[in-house]
Amino acid sequence: MLLGYARVSTDGQDHALQLDALNRAGCERVFIETAPGARADRPELARLLEQARAGDTIVCWRLDRLGRSLKHLLDLSEQLQVRGIGLKSLTEAIDTTTPAGRLMFSVLGALSAMEREVLQERTRAGLAAAAARGRRGGRPPSMDDAKVRAARAMLASGTMTAGEVAMQIGVSPSTLYRHVPGGRAAAAEAA
Repeated sequence: MLLGYARVSTDGQDHALQLDALNRAGCERVFIETAPGARADRPELARLLEQARAGDTIVCWRLDRLGRSLKHLLDLSEQLQVRGIGLKSLTEAIDTTTPAGRLMFSVLGALSAMEREVLQERTRAGLAAAAARGRRGGRPPSMDDAKVRAARAMLASGTMTAGEVAMQIGVSPSTLYRHVPGGRAAAAEAA
């Protein structure tokens, strides 16, 4: 059985182009969805995957209508293959029920893996280059030495609570305690 899947991202878009193509392809049932591609929770896709049986073929107009990313598409294709369900894209002319279609998906998978590895390599090289120039990544500390000294002085005076000191300095109480371990008692001993 050919099961179609049509998706648009917003209510302002129309499914008509996809539905016409899926009907011409001979889909006996079409699952229609309006949801952004990046969303993981797509109820109609979940229903389609639940109802598809071995020997069925899932048909989509384009692969980007079905998967959130290339990795998601490859994972989905692998799940379908294990279940004996084919995948066909009308625009890209990929059909995993044929040896050539499976080969094409394998090539896409290899390219995706290479892209991830190259991105990781570039990220590591960029971080190493920044470290060599003395730059460190991450968020700057919320309390510098002057704020720590001021917090200790306010705590040691005994006129303000830790919460009030934290509010005065512009940090949360947990951040204050992280920078001034022991709180008021430690600040009073240090003074």
